[in-house]
Amino acid sequence: MNFKKALVYIGILAVIISCATNPFTGQKTIALVSNDQLFPSSFAQYNQVLSESKVVTGTKDAEMITRVGQRIAVAAERWLNANNYQGYLDDYRWEYKLIESEQVNAWCMPGGKIAFYTGILPIAQNETGVAAIMGHEVAHALANHGQQRMSKGLIQQIGAAGVAIGTSGGSAESQQAWMQAYGIGSSLGILAYSRKHENEADKIGLYLMAIAGYNPDEAAELWKRMKANSGGQAPPEFLSTHPNNDTRISNLTELAPKAKAEAEKYGVTSFRPIN
Repeated sequence: MNFKKALVYIGILAVIISCATNPFTGQKTIALVSNDQLFPSSFAQYNQVLSESKVVTGTKDAEMITRVGQRIAVAAERWLNANNYQGYLDDYRWEYKLIESEQVNAWCMPGGKIAFYTGILPIAQNETGVAAIMGHEVAHALANHGQQRMSKGLIQQIGAAGVAIGTSGGSAESQQAWMQAYGIGSSLGILAYSRKHENEADKIGLYLMAIAGYNPDEAAELWKRMKANSGGQAPPEFLSTHPNNDTRISNLTELAPKAKAEAEKYGVTSFRPIN
């Protein structure tokens, strides 16, 4: 099989693969792995993390995580129902846990399984800061970013196999050069793909926190604190899976008025006090 044939087969595969629609952007997305497959695995991984961690319960912070998570989930359902995506969350199993750890981190797995680490709370500083983080992490799950990244990874593996097959007739040195070039190019492509997801999650999360009654102006303030906490240590943006802090702060500042306008459609004209 020559290189051209390999590329043809990859192209055919790209045409016939399953697609999904991102309800927040309206764009078609790749979905080689269905949520029917992804959610059970996600739930099992979440339970494993909880079993290996010290989960905080019965404290004001733990109650705050649950309260904010529930409000963000309600905001998501309101938005989805209003935009003709009724039933989109039927298979979600929302869960909100606070884990004792110095890690400055929070995440939401596909299907609505959320974890906050106590190490991020001082940077969140208040409930509105938690809502900004929560909205961003929930947005990743709602937009099926995990599904897309897994699908993209599968396509990258198929592409690598195609390059290996297509260059198998040449010298070992030539094949190695081709594989190295493909590896670098595809890796940078996935980093850019991840940055796109981060930007999407920033926007969606901002809208969700506003609809949930939290002031979206505070998201930029949160990221200023994130920047200060990082000490300015970050790789160049094109080599990172995340936008740099200054880019993110600028984008969130620009988007905040739009998030307020979106919240007004749901009767939200004032926001909860920041405390």
